[in-house]
Amino acid sequence: MAKKPIQFQLNGSGQAIFAEEGANLLDVLRRGVGDLSPKYGCGQGTCGTCTVLVNGEPRLSCLTLAETIEGQSVETTAGLAHGPQLHALQHAFMDNFAAQCGYCTPGMLMAAKALLDRNPSPSREEVVEAISGNICRCTGYEPIINAVLAAAQSGGRRYG
Repeated sequence: MAKKPIQFQLNGSGQAIFAEEGANLLDVLRRGVGDLSPKYGCGQGTCGTCTVLVNGEPRLSCLTLAETIEGQSVETTAGLAHGPQLHALQHAFMDNFAAQCGYCTPGMLMAAKALLDRNPSPSREEVVEAISGNICRCTGYEPIINAVLAAAQSGGRRYG
């Protein structure tokens, strides 16, 4: 297969890679760039664990063709923290025991970040809707919902 050059921003840093035509964004992030924070789950777009933000919008990286991100901005959980300072969502997930096995956590965090970026004071129903594309088998969702609401109350974007 032919390789295609792709340039994009990953967590604010410029990336230029060659990717196989037809490769998905998840493979390019994990194998091509070395960002292991998006997880492989179902590979069919039904679990949400591979959710990343493309230009601020949640996208399932297992279903997104890598070549479609040319010139775009991609955010993953690896870009949430600033050095040792965690994002408010990361703190809230810890404080509310929202990450148990942790497998769904990257996708949940990115879906929640997209919500808080566009709506800093969401209702419980809006949080439920925002994370509805992400499957969690451990928490029963209540700790996750509570964590997102707690992050919103703390300002949603703060670090510390």
